[in-house]
Amino acid sequence: MLKSLMVAKAKEELEQEILNKEAEKETYLAERAPPLNTSHMSMAQLQDLCRELLAKIDVVDEERYDTEAKIKDLSIKVLDLRGKFKRPTLRRVRVSADAILRSLLGSKHKVSMDLRANLKSVKKEDTEKKRPIEDSDWRKNVEAMSGMEGRKKMFDAAKGSAQ
Repeated sequence: MLKSLMVAKAKEELEQEILNKEAEKETYLAERAPPLNTSHMSMAQLQDLCRELLAKIDVVDEERYDTEAKIKDLSIKVLDLRGKFKRPTLRRVRVSADAILRSLLGSKHKVSMDLRANLKSVKKEDTEKKRPIEDSDWRKNVEAMSGMEGRKKMFDAAKGSAQ
């Protein structure tokens, strides 16, 4: 619904813009080229009017030709300039977070991002204390886990930790 309303509004604005351009064109032409009233002119006056209009057309054509020649010259110069310079191969640059923030916020703001400052420090001794230490013989543990009883114990242990 919203999309169709937006499309309808855009269509209306486009039609209004076209009408405005047509009106501007009409006023411009009315100012620049008023309508000719040739009903009361003689043949000699009509010929003089045609000569004047032809002279004006020639002037406009010369200006158009000159501007087209200038545009062609400028486009050739641009193409020549493009050919002289080689584009350097760009390399990936590693930028630190501080440099990115400095470029975004400006050089006045000195923001340092120390990512390790807010991390919790963990000591190696703490992790060793949490782990239960088994002093028993590892062979007994392997024998206890072998066979169906050992697998049942492993299954029960996994089931108990999941609940």
